[in-house]
Amino acid sequence: MKNTRKRSGRPDVMQVLADARPDALDPSRLVDPVRQREDLARIVAGATDDRAAHDLASRRRGSGFRLLGAAGLAAVAASVVAVTTLHWQAPAERPAAQPRSSAGTKGAGAGADVRVDGHFELLSAARKAETSAAEGTYWQTTTRSEHVDVGGENGQLFAVRSTSTDEWSVGVRPATRSLMVSGLNSVTEPRTAADEARWHAAGSPGTVRVEVANTSGTGMMGYTMGTRRPMVMRTNIDDRIHAVGPRNVTYQDLRELSAISGELRQYLERLHAEDNGAGTGDSAWMLRQAADLVTMPVKPAVRAAAYRVMADLPGVRVVARVTDPLGRQGVGVEFPGTFRTPLGSTRQQLVVDPFTGALLSEEAVLVEPSARAEAAGLDAGTTVNYAATTRMSWGERQITVPENARS
Repeated sequence: MKNTRKRSGRPDVMQVLADARPDALDPSRLVDPVRQREDLARIVAGATDDRAAHDLASRRRGSGFRLLGAAGLAAVAASVVAVTTLHWQAPAERPAAQPRSSAGTKGAGAGADVRVDGHFELLSAARKAETSAAEGTYWQTTTRSEHVDVGGENGQLFAVRSTSTDEWSVGVRPATRSLMVSGLNSVTEPRTAADEARWHAAGSPGTVRVEVANTSGTGMMGYTMGTRRPMVMRTNIDDRIHAVGPRNVTYQDLRELSAISGELRQYLERLHAEDNGAGTGDSAWMLRQAADLVTMPVKPAVRAAAYRVMADLPGVRVVARVTDPLGRQGVGVEFPGTFRTPLGSTRQQLVVDPFTGALLSEEAVLVEPSARAEAAGLDAGTTVNYAATTRMSWGERQITVPENARS
């Protein structure tokens, strides 16, 4: 029997999850109801220059960007970018959170790591997502990001971090344009006081060489220290405004997506076959695409269906009581496996707020640092890349482009 008593303040956690739960998942109807109730209790208890080009490339790796080609829809070109990062309007009732340092992030404590399929949390998020605003003229997002790299030579290795804010406005009406202003308040600087001392010891170079991945393995490129101007770019090609898997799609295509989770999953599976596996396992690829759909101007019911697809994927690890890079609490949804980078192996994680339906952020955390990363003080558990959403909502006016923005 459901508890209908109303409480003030934060929503009743157990009631929210109970309302989102299908009858088939009612613990009283499952085998071993005691264990199921214990699981539920644990769950709820707790570019024109090198740097600009690298910033865009790093955000693509960390946030599932798909480049739309200017020469043709099948081409991949850096001149036009369809960005599918993680955005949401910040809940008004939550206190303002302070960003946490990339010096290292601690997840949930012992016992908070729950290996389940994510039904309870993600179905709760799905239920909340169904109540979001349905349509407008511009689908607008604001994202704060940070990327960490290791620079220096001859034994003077130090970590640098690049932080910035991006605003993206996707026009969905005829004759509207889609614009992204990237690199707002952009700065590259030593990551910690110790890194700053090592940077000074190396002569305070204005350009820092870092190791990056390329098609032949790894290479070197330069970061310019200090601030830089923002950059504006157009991100639509005619009426193509987003990328879903290997396809560039229109707003109408997005509005016609099925809100039935089984049909939406079959659609994504067909795209995965078209993408020739995309170099990742099925679950990782599907989780990436489902998470991207949550951030697109789809119908609220489709956004909810995308969450339900995520909840049913095998190999997905759900971690209770995590904190995103801006200090907001939620549930962690980890991608299967790890990803190799010049800094070492990393694990990607989404942070979802089950009380609001917000997909708050995505981050990459070091699992096994490389020798170069360790020499610069980057330990296992360090967040080396994140994109955190501070706004995702409909708007009626195009965003303002700064006068000093490069195009």
